[in-house]
Amino acid sequence: MAFSMLQLFLLGALGPRLVADLGISPTVLGLTTTIGFGTAAALSPAGGRIVDRIGPRRSLVLLLTVSALALALIGAAPGAGPLLCAVALGGVPQALANPATNKAVLAAVPPPRRGAVTGLKQSGVQLGAFAAGLPLAALAGGPGWRAAVWTAAAAALLAAGWALRSLPADAPPPPASRAVAGTASVTRGMVAWLAGFSLFLGAGIASVNTYLALYGVQRLDMDPTAAGALVAVLGVAGIAGRVGWSKAARPGRAERLPGWLACGALGAAGLLGAAQVAGPLVWLGAVAVGVFAVSGNAVSMVLVMQRAAPGRAGQDSALVAAGFFAGFAVGPTLFGFLAEHGRYGAGWLLVAGEFAAAAAVAFTWARRDRRERDA
Repeated sequence: MAFSMLQLFLLGALGPRLVADLGISPTVLGLTTTIGFGTAAALSPAGGRIVDRIGPRRSLVLLLTVSALALALIGAAPGAGPLLCAVALGGVPQALANPATNKAVLAAVPPPRRGAVTGLKQSGVQLGAFAAGLPLAALAGGPGWRAAVWTAAAAALLAAGWALRSLPADAPPPPASRAVAGTASVTRGMVAWLAGFSLFLGAGIASVNTYLALYGVQRLDMDPTAAGALVAVLGVAGIAGRVGWSKAARPGRAERLPGWLACGALGAAGLLGAAQVAGPLVWLGAVAVGVFAVSGNAVSMVLVMQRAAPGRAGQDSALVAAGFFAGFAVGPTLFGFLAEHGRYGAGWLLVAGEFAAAAAVAFTWARRDRRERDA
């Protein structure tokens, strides 16, 4: 999970250096996120079906190998065009990550422990944020940002070798009749509501991930290393939040959590905006984004695993992830236009609106779901 999203956090943490070295604008920086997650959103439905067919170990080896290649190409990019192409390739592991890891948890973990284990594995994404924001950002301050990205690529390749040697062999693919059983419209019910919630949640989170460090440098007068540490702080808070909230997401309670977490994220956006007046609030805002906003996606995955039909965990996970990735594709583009014109205040209001919309979708679904279960 850490490697599947590492390019996002690297582009955010190293954003000030990329803007200076490659001569790209803040809008182009946002476009990297749009292209990467647009690719992931488009490929997610197919990725879920692939994982259901070939199994989690093969999928994870593929994910890590492609991650290594994409990171290596990002590190070699001479300009905006090759950089965007490399980022598009990085959308492939993002499309595979949630289905593959969710299938692995379902195969290996007893039901009572799945919530906690899911939160732990989802926190791998925030581990990637920590790695990008602290050790890799510090490395970029010495040998340079390209060396930092190539170091991440080498680590992904080593992880692919570990997965191939260490993970249990995949079970044979299910018979065709079982694989297609229950193929009623996948846009109905809980999966569709969670995809909508994830769309708005992802739009807000991606804007924070992509522009938080640049905001620190351009508006709060932080040096690039300290601004990159904001991403690391967000990552550490996200690890704690995802583990804690996923463990608390027991049936009967999990349905209400997404809405309340989105409300907490709304408050976090307010803190980031207020940092323009009181600079230290940016650190508190980064912690709150990690504790509330990034935890919402982990709770969504717990809900999918609690309710997925047999043989469909990969596909249902991928459909919810597609909504999340679509939000990641859209959010930074809108924020980037505002950032390029120095309108960070309006940008944080936009993020707050996205989190508010996520809360509205989540609470609406929770009420409908409760009525249906009580009927």
